[in-house]
Amino acid sequence: MAVQTSSPGRLFLITGPSGVGKGTLVTALLQRHPQIWLSISATTRQPRSGEREGEHYFFLDRPAFEADVAGGGLLEWAEFAGNCYGTPRRPVEEQLAAGRPVLLEIELEGARQVRRSFPSGFQIFIKPPSFEELERRIRGRGTDSDAAIARRLERARIELAAETEFDAVLVNADLDLALAELERLMELV
Repeated sequence: MAVQTSSPGRLFLITGPSGVGKGTLVTALLQRHPQIWLSISATTRQPRSGEREGEHYFFLDRPAFEADVAGGGLLEWAEFAGNCYGTPRRPVEEQLAAGRPVLLEIELEGARQVRRSFPSGFQIFIKPPSFEELERRIRGRGTDSDAAIARRLERARIELAAETEFDAVLVNADLDLALAELERLMELV
């Protein structure tokens, strides 16, 4: 039996609350399917240790970012904690035109913006098996203060309430099962 591949030039989008395991799923997916092109976001925040320009983010100053917004150069954008984040339009369109499946990993408001720009894109919402498990994962990172955790959890409640807006909902309880379901949803198996 021949292995089926993703539809050429199809846009896929993954979103879900912080701590749900989006990054882990995306990393595993890309290791198994290197033909997928993962969009790189632009940001106005300063690079963190080990982050490289054009690999982790495109680091822009605020005037350059605002010029991209004004010129329609971003598929979506939002501001968080005083920094702007967005998806550059041109590289996504170039990869789609070349026939590659494109994957965006973005937050809820960005997903809503992309839905208007690319209504044919397939949007997948990743959710935890329970809210308690999500809180355990966020606390387990050991990187946030109690106040930051409270903000993430409040935001997660809002995001989880939006799951019906998406083409598919995937529960990330077990990485291997969630990855297999993601591959099925993206028509990779």
